[in-house]
Amino acid sequence: MDIKQLQYFIEVAKYNSFTRAAEQLFITQPTISKMIKNLEDELGLTLFNRSRKKLILTDAGKIIYEQAKLVDKAFHNIETEMDNLLELKKGHIRIGLPPIFDPTLFPKLVGSFHEKYPAISFELMESGSKKIEEDVENHQLDIGVVVLPTNNKVFEYFSFMEEDFRLIIHPDHKLADQEEVNLSQLSEESFIIFNKDFALHDRIISSCNQAGFNPHIISESSQWSFIEEMVACKLGVSLLPESICRHLTQKVRTIKVVNPSISWNLAIIWNKDQYLSYAAKEWLRFTKEQL
Repeated sequence: MDIKQLQYFIEVAKYNSFTRAAEQLFITQPTISKMIKNLEDELGLTLFNRSRKKLILTDAGKIIYEQAKLVDKAFHNIETEMDNLLELKKGHIRIGLPPIFDPTLFPKLVGSFHEKYPAISFELMESGSKKIEEDVENHQLDIGVVVLPTNNKVFEYFSFMEEDFRLIIHPDHKLADQEEVNLSQLSEESFIIFNKDFALHDRIISSCNQAGFNPHIISESSQWSFIEEMVACKLGVSLLPESICRHLTQKVRTIKVVNPSISWNLAIIWNKDQYLSYAAKEWLRFTKEQL
């Protein structure tokens, strides 16, 4: 028996529901069901009557519930006293961010969160979606922002932004006066795109293939500002999300792309099997409310 089992048991007993308890803990229902079953097997007791639509504590479950609350309170008291003694931070969150979406969004969120939770610190790591997913899966990050789709077997997630990409060209380009362009019109162009660490690298290539051509890629980068500069130097064209386009200078022109349009859906992910700290759970609750 460990403290996590008791804490999960308390949440299930509080809500009389595996589903609601799992939502509060940001874990899957099968995970919490398995944890409670292991606790019952370890104790040799049945803690819930599962024969009804609503979970009901058995007599043994009621006794364990009262004792579990005392143990949990004592555990939190120890944590609080140690924090006070050692002047530890109240929490630390490791978040992976792709450097290719609106750069003003997350600083504003972090600022608002810091006002509410001034003792929680952040470690923000920039990388492509593929690397972020790998680090969240391997517990190197607590939370990540990625491009959907993602691996539903490994990650829980919620989507918070969907937007189209626009063509980025030099103002002197022959297409610069058009309101929109078909993707197939770019078949002879040289492309500057994000490198292979980014899910959008594959998305752009597959969209071009869908339009009937394989893009001629002359350069790859991990920074949208560098891509803008290369386009401004007439080295090629690029495709960037609308939120980034709002921050571009007049050195380039942006145009709507159709047939097909290219879009992305951003989501916040976390590992289904990783226990989330208090700080990480509060961050998820906060961002869900804000976004």
